[in-house]
Amino acid sequence: MTVPATQIRNQEDAADIARVLVEALPYIRRFKGKTMVVKYGGNAMSDEALKSGFARDIVLMKLVGMNPVIVHGGGPQIGDLLDRIGKESEFVDGMRVTDSETMDVVEMVLGGLVNKEIVNLINTHGGKAIGLSGKDAQLIRAKKLVFSRNKPEMEAPEIIDIGHVGEVESIDASVVEMLIHGDFIPVIAPIGVGNDGQSYNINADLVASRMAQVLEAEKLIMLTNTAGLLNADGEVLTGLQVAEVERLIAEGVIHGGMLPKIKSAIDAVRAGVGSAQIIDGRVEHAVLLEVFTDQGIGTLIDGSGL
Repeated sequence: MTVPATQIRNQEDAADIARVLVEALPYIRRFKGKTMVVKYGGNAMSDEALKSGFARDIVLMKLVGMNPVIVHGGGPQIGDLLDRIGKESEFVDGMRVTDSETMDVVEMVLGGLVNKEIVNLINTHGGKAIGLSGKDAQLIRAKKLVFSRNKPEMEAPEIIDIGHVGEVESIDASVVEMLIHGDFIPVIAPIGVGNDGQSYNINADLVASRMAQVLEAEKLIMLTNTAGLLNADGEVLTGLQVAEVERLIAEGVIHGGMLPKIKSAIDAVRAGVGSAQIIDGRVEHAVLLEVFTDQGIGTLIDGSGL
């Protein structure tokens, strides 16, 4: 008897699905009840298919017993709104100069438009997300970032005022823990508040790293617009110990815009987070592939050797 080609293909598809489910099972068992902090940004926030896939990934993680916590960026969206109101964006060494007017836009975009869009996407796909700014319940205490630039021709470093740009002073994650225990998915905008009541714009990678540390997370997952950490030949490096990463920094293999992200990942792992992953947010279902499959799709920095 001849079996139709369509039936064979259907059987092959079913077998592939079964293999995926079997592969995912030990990860579901291993990470059940564990907290995963996910830094969400880059292309994954601008492409409609990627946004929808990300939301479904997060909902699935919650449904199988994991505790995802989202920290998001929004630099391009801030820039777009500033352009629309006729205010020019200004940067110093990659950091946005944030005067009072710009800070109002930052709060509007991060704490409002972007945060609520992510919450809505997750809820649309069956989750229960709640949006937070770092100002809510004084979640993120911040202090003004003192930025200095040193050049060979200078006798002393130049101190540059870049406005309402901050760094994390402390995190009181009690409200996040309450939401986790209430079966909600927290979505956090990286805005902090200082002792003077001023709002501060904080790098989302730094906030995600500190949040993972305070929550004693199992994983810190950082979405980027690259395939991960690359060596000199352009190959993705993974399964790295902290000492190996520090050697790559010293050798200049890791440089430029990847440095702050890598340092945030190292800080998290050194503080007890199980591992940090830098993954390609341009790949649909990137988070799902990283958490539930054997190979993953990016760079893993392992904390087990510390």
